[in-house]
Amino acid sequence: MMSDRKVIHLANRLSLGLKQGQIDDIKKTGISGYINSQLNPVAIPIPEQLQRQLQPLNTLPWQPGKLVFEQNRIVNEAKKLDLDRRSLQKVRRQFQQRVINQVRLGRLIRALHSPRELEEVMVDFWFNHFNVFGMQGLARIWIGSYEEQAIRPHVFGKFRTLLGAIAHHPAMLFYLDNWQNTAPGSPGATGRFKGLNENYARELLELHTLGVDSGYTQKDVMELARILTGWGLPKPGDRAGDEDGFYFDETRHDFDDKILLGKTIKGRGIEEVEEALDLLANHPSTAQNIAYKLAQAFVADEPPESVVVDLSDRFLETGGEIREVLKTLFNSTDFWDERNYNAKFKNPYRYITSIMRAIGEVSNFNPINGILNQLGMPLHACPSPDGYKNTQQAWLNPDTMVRRSSLAVPLAGGLLHEGNPVDANQLGETLGITLSPKTRQVLEESPENLRGAILLGSPEFMRY
Repeated sequence: MMSDRKVIHLANRLSLGLKQGQIDDIKKTGISGYINSQLNPVAIPIPEQLQRQLQPLNTLPWQPGKLVFEQNRIVNEAKKLDLDRRSLQKVRRQFQQRVINQVRLGRLIRALHSPRELEEVMVDFWFNHFNVFGMQGLARIWIGSYEEQAIRPHVFGKFRTLLGAIAHHPAMLFYLDNWQNTAPGSPGATGRFKGLNENYARELLELHTLGVDSGYTQKDVMELARILTGWGLPKPGDRAGDEDGFYFDETRHDFDDKILLGKTIKGRGIEEVEEALDLLANHPSTAQNIAYKLAQAFVADEPPESVVVDLSDRFLETGGEIREVLKTLFNSTDFWDERNYNAKFKNPYRYITSIMRAIGEVSNFNPINGILNQLGMPLHACPSPDGYKNTQQAWLNPDTMVRRSSLAVPLAGGLLHEGNPVDANQLGETLGITLSPKTRQVLEESPENLRGAILLGSPEFMRY
């Protein structure tokens, strides 16, 4: 039997917010059918409307080398106009902002319209897990490629494949400084390439794979940093011609043997990193770390140990098949435990995407990142490598509730849709079953022109 509460719970967790007709659609497909289809998104066709909306976002498919080439081309064209240095910098920043605006808009359009709903949830999940701050230096032009090519194609595949795509992408190597990581005394140790840089090695262990307090030591960080020497970016003059933006400089590599997590890694060059990534991706601590984060995202802020153990075991059994781990998660008793229904507090991104989806149509995306900035969660702009948190403790405070309540009024008034107020009746049909008796009473006693704002600012709408 499919109760409405059960279907709403499924929709809330596997998508970025309830949409009109979504509950009925899931009932027609069945819970298992919906889960299976969402876990295999390539079988779900992309609607023509969505394709048309994404088509103008022409930088999304560009590889890192193409992005460097285009930035250089535009700046060189500007130089012919004898512009001063400040004006040339403005031209460069305008191109970078175009890239950032397009990846943000692409994310929001898909969050609203893509029928591959779980895919959008997982893109957000993995981007936060492998966070890159996209607002500085070369990351500004590579952040779109990072999401589109390193993350999006691999969200349901092998964790090792995803980890490898992240490790090769120039946005990550630039953000965490591994492009400067150099063996002291090596032939290439000159200028800014003078010594070891531990930043990427440390986050690769602490955040991306094993997790904090998993038993690795500072010596492991140093050994991994040595393994990663020379693993970085092409030289500036070569970046436009190197499509994927990755380069291994053996003149800066430490070719001595290393010992990582008790295992000897023979010094032989680029293959050392691949061996280290194999070791980390298949480590039991990595399985536990990823299992905990997935359970926290989909079950509860403090997930039961039982589901974490089940997910960790499945991760190891399947060699890190993300789809299989998720399948185990969505079939677990902990996922379906009534205590977890509507128990997670929406972070700002989920709050805004759930408003977009509840409204049903957005013709003005321009204010959204400003709103997310007000709420403390601008897209692609978390400065710390651990990404944005998805727990109630991180986001629920008096200031948050005041800001969201204030924003509910203009959002219901048509801020995102050409000034057309939202249809409170349609909104009520979409969200009605989630509302408490108290909220229903407030709605009944309120003027019709305020009901949309009350719905979007209600306590129930803050949760999923």
